Amino acid sequence: MKWLPTIARLALLALLVAFVTSPGWFEPLLKPLTENNAPAIYNQGSLLTLTLLHLRTVAIATLAAIVVAVGLAILVTRPFGAEFLPLSRSLVNIGQTFPPVAVLALAVPAVGFGEKPTLIALFLYGLLPIFENALTGLTTLPANVVEAARGAGMTPAQRLVKVELPLALPVMLAGVRLSVVISLATATIGSTVAAKTLGEVIIAGLLSNNLAFVLQGGLIVAAIAVLIHDGFLALERMAARRMGRER
Repeated sequence: MKWLPTIARLALLALLVAFVTSPGWFEPLLKPLTENNAPAIYNQGSLLTLTLLHLRTVAIATLAAIVVAVGLAILVTRPFGAEFLPLSRSLVNIGQTFPPVAVLALAVPAVGFGEKPTLIALFLYGLLPIFENALTGLTTLPANVVEAARGAGMTPAQRLVKVELPLALPVMLAGVRLSVVISLATATIGSTVAAKTLGEVIIAGLLSNNLAFVLQGGLIVAAIAVLIHDGFLALERMAARRMGRER
């Protein structure tokens, strides 16, 4: 029965692709949720385009957060950068201190409406889980392996690239997974500042009291989150097996 979860994920992926590419097929299922002969399928834009733009926004913000958070984690785990740990923790906690809506409100006057304020909010919100997991991964390495690398004559840079980062990768991926899932949901509020995300569908449903719009926007985001979460879990297990650090 081990293959059942895989079949379920493939079925969910197939349904997601079918819905965003041919939403009209599902209109009979959503029609009972509408009132006054309102459209059951979002008709103010392409669901496929909005989905791709939503994913692009999340991907850009996550990549930026990975670069900064992992860079800070590497810095504070080096002898010359240990004193910056409290400052680094304060910096990555900024996104968790302010709600995303507040970040959007502060960013709009500076960068204008559209995707940019959403990217700023997602970037700040995604720093903490990536930083903390990278820090944990780099500070819980097997001491005997690190000592063996040092004894083999590796330079600090070589140990970092060839030993420390690969060993810490499973834990770091867990932080990225958490950050991505949070960002997928948080990105929906970007539509309040004219960013092109799936939040546009949900907001349109709320404004017109159309439950079908709200449901389809929410279900697409949820399905993507589940698939990406499971994908990262598989990557974590694969990395852990390769490094001999299975939990």
